[in-house]
Formats: sequence, C-alpha cells, structure tokens
Amino acid sequence: MKHVNQSEFSNFILVSLFSRSGSPELLFSLVAAMFIIGLLGNTILLLLIQIDSKLHTPMYFLLSQLSLLDVCFPLITIPKMVSDFPKKKSFISFGGCAAQLFFLTMMGVAEGVLLALMSYDRYVAVCHPLQYPILMRHQVCLVMLASSWLAGVLNALIQTSITLNFSYCASRIVDHFFCEVPALLKLSCSDTSTYEFALSISGVLILMFPLLLIIASYGHVLRAVLHMHSQEARNKAFTTCSSHITVVGLFYGAAVFMYMVPGSYHSPHQDNMISLFYSLLTPTLNPLIYSLRNREVRIALLKVISRFGHKRVTII
Repeated sequence: MKHVNQSEFSNFILVSLFSRSGSPELLFSLVAAMFIIGLLGNTILLLLIQIDSKLHTPMYFLLSQLSLLDVCFPLITIPKMVSDFPKKKSFISFGGCAAQLFFLTMMGVAEGVLLALMSYDRYVAVCHPLQYPILMRHQVCLVMLASSWLAGVLNALIQTSITLNFSYCASRIVDHFFCEVPALLKLSCSDTSTYEFALSISGVLILMFPLLLIIASYGHVLRAVLHMHSQEARNKAFTTCSSHITVVGLFYGAAVFMYMVPGSYHSPHQDNMISLFYSLLTPTLNPLIYSLRNREVRIALLKVISRFGHKRVTII
C-alpha cells in the first residue's frame, strides 16, 4: 500500500454516526436534544455556583470546573457531527483532526484527575471536618485545579504528537465520527504495536492512579459514615457522596473500555457507542445527577427562579 506522510493530507474523512443507524433522523433528534440539554444544564449549574454565596465552597468550586469541562467536551465533536447530517461522510482538515485529538485527550485526562480530587474533598469533609477549612483552603483548590489541567496538557501533547507523526496509508477514511487515537492508529502503515502497547500501559497508569485515590477516599468515607451515630448526618454524607460516585462510575466505565482494553478487542461500532457515551451522554447526565440529588443546588435553583419570577411580576 502507498505510504503517505501526514503533511501530504489535505483532510481526513470521518464516517458519520448517523449513517450506521437504521433511523438516522431519530438518532439526530436524540443527539441534538441531549446536546442542548447538556449545555443548558451545565451552564445553569455554573451560573448557580457563581451567584449563590452558599455554594462558594471548595466542593462546588471543583464541581464548577467539572461543569466547565462538560460544556467544552461536547462542543469539540457534536457540532461538527450534527452540521454534516445527513451526509454519510464528512471532511475534516489535518489541523482540525489534530485539534480534536489534542483537546479531547487533554480534557479527558483533566476530568479523570479532577474526579479523583473531588473524592479527596469528600474524604476531608467527612473524615476531618474540623480541618476542612485548612486542608481545602482556596490556594489548595487552585493547586488541585492546576494539577488536573497540567496532567491533561502533558498527556495530550505526548499522545497527539506521537499519533500524528506515524506514516499513514493512502486511505484517509477514519472509521469514527471524530478523530480519536484508536481510530487513527488503524489507518497507519507503520508498525504501531509497540505504541499501542505503551498506550494501554499508560492508560492503565493514568486511569488507575486516580481510581485508586477515589477507592481509598471512599473507603475511609464509608468507614467514617458507618461509625456515625446520627442518622441525619449519615444520610447527608451518603447523599453528597453518592452523586459523585455515580459520575465516577459513568466516566471511568467508558474510559476503562476505550483505553485499557487493547485495540484488537474493539470494533468500530463499539468505539462509536462508547465515544458517544462519554462525549455526550455523560456530560448531559452530570448536572442532572448533581442538581436532582443535591439539596443545596435545588435550593439555589428555586431561589433564582423565585427571584426571576418576582422581578417579572414587578415589571408587569
């Protein structure tokens, strides 16, 4: 097969997700609806955390960063996919593909680290409540946030530069609806087996370290909760922690399959479904999970709605 250097590419061809569906119009409607709901939900959650002083705590500061990631994540892939409907294939420039690869990888790692740091916040709140103002002071929160972004940027630089420097075959058809490492490696004429193995190892390390921190944090939380004598305190601890555990399960379930399971065990259909899950469904569900299961967020939302309704009545 003809070998082509990446600089010779004018563009890649993405295979539309809708072309694989028996009802593309229905799938398009579902994707568009989830995209809008996710953007609205995360934007509202961001605004609530900013305007309600009772939500100006380390927990909600970290949650606001999760909402920011969940706003940005779908914006990288979904508008491009939706704009090319009902085409079976869509073109993306080499630069556009590199940008998708970099930002998705960066935000994916940043979110994984952030979820681990949020679990540490819950551990301190439940197990060391008297030391919480010191251990989770604003400077510490800023360092935690910076570390999550730094981990994401470093990982994205490494993966993007290596992936896009392979020699590719003449075929430019990416069997995926956006540019992602596993899908691009299938186009390469180079021997990528060593890199794929290294990618699986790095995936294990990048995912397992935060996951071990989460497990350790919630192990201590569970032990502390079981020793609580107050049923009210126990319920409050379970409520605040269960939302985060649900989000962790959604995120890491998809990430483990995509980056810890070797590529030879993936099919294009599985990759598309898993990618749609973590790039659209999870960001859409996250604000709903936190708002519906969190009393403080519900109260803040009701206050804003009542304030808006009062102003509207006054104007009329």
